[in-house]
Amino acid sequence: MRHAIATTAAAVLAGAAGLALGAQTTTEIHPGTAGSPHVRTTWTIDGANLAVEYGRPYLRGRPEARMMPPGMPWRTGADEATRLTTDRPLAFGTVTLEPGSYTINTVPGDTWQIVLGRLDSDRQWGIPYRSDLEIGRIPMTTEATDDPVEQVTISIDDTDAGATLRIEWGTTRALAPFTIG
Repeated sequence: MRHAIATTAAAVLAGAAGLALGAQTTTEIHPGTAGSPHVRTTWTIDGANLAVEYGRPYLRGRPEARMMPPGMPWRTGADEATRLTTDRPLAFGTVTLEPGSYTINTVPGDTWQIVLGRLDSDRQWGIPYRSDLEIGRIPMTTEATDDPVEQVTISIDDTDAGATLRIEWGTTRALAPFTIG
């Protein structure tokens, strides 16, 4: 009986440890120049170490369309360019990213696009938009959030087909699936 309990307890702990491997970890990098904290969130999914660094502005009652202008490239955060770092190849539709760091912009509107770009410098600013660094654009799916999201939140969700980059702010959730090589 004791052996069965010990074996069950060990299995539960091992399972919990396995879940922790795919969990996200968020650390604050620095406070933003206008009050938007900057964070680095990391994940390990399908053997890939992924990180997103971005400024997290608040809506503070401002209209979403003013903060995320429809049809215009948006830096998808605040201050510095939003950055995706990977140690494995990623494929967002027809756009393949080799291991390294890249910028993430989005084009909000009736239909959304994720815009992936090269990183020009370590402290690259998010505006003005740098079309000369653009690698490619991929359509995103959108849906309404269950509740309004006051502060920009970027997450990566593990899926059966790979992963999904999820961006939420206000009443919008934008999703970009990708695979890991």
